[in-house]
Amino acid sequence: MPTVAPQRSRKAQIDRTATAMFRARGFAATSMRELATELGLEAGSLYSHIKSKEEILHRVCFGLAEDFFAGFAAATAQGSAPIATQLRQAIEAHVRVLTRDSAASAVFLHEWRHLSEPARTEFLALRDRYEVAFRALIQRGMAQGELHAPDAVFAALTLLASLNWLPAWYRPDGKLTPDEIAHRLAEQLLSGLRRTEEPV
Repeated sequence: MPTVAPQRSRKAQIDRTATAMFRARGFAATSMRELATELGLEAGSLYSHIKSKEEILHRVCFGLAEDFFAGFAAATAQGSAPIATQLRQAIEAHVRVLTRDSAASAVFLHEWRHLSEPARTEFLALRDRYEVAFRALIQRGMAQGELHAPDAVFAALTLLASLNWLPAWYRPDGKLTPDEIAHRLAEQLLSGLRRTEEPV
């Protein structure tokens, strides 16, 4: 009788392979039969591990959403810290999630559209909550005089859009480590939000 550990290992392998295929081909263009072939399995054997390819998509999308929220919560846990510091840490946490698994990140950002209801609506609600959390942090910084932006909504959307472009160009074997990328992006994005003295 197979033990739990090998079963989990096989499911993790299936998830990794499927995620890479979703990124390369797109979710819609990846069939269960092709996934089974890539894994060296018979199609029937694959169904003994997962019910459908959407099960994997659901796991990727909601798993990363959980990671993003956890990173943001840790970054802002010290409410007494300067808002700019909290925002820097939130940006860096976001980058670390994106760079941990670039294939999963790309799928999270682009393939969520293939989630069926009610999962699709639930995912969009989570995405909106995350955007609102960044917006609220920026608004607090503006109210306290630490940050400056004409519009907190636009600032939050611009910040997240800039960060979410990362999977398109990030390479694990590139010159910069994830921490270096996180630091540079945080510095670049915060430089446009920090309040400076008006020129005389």
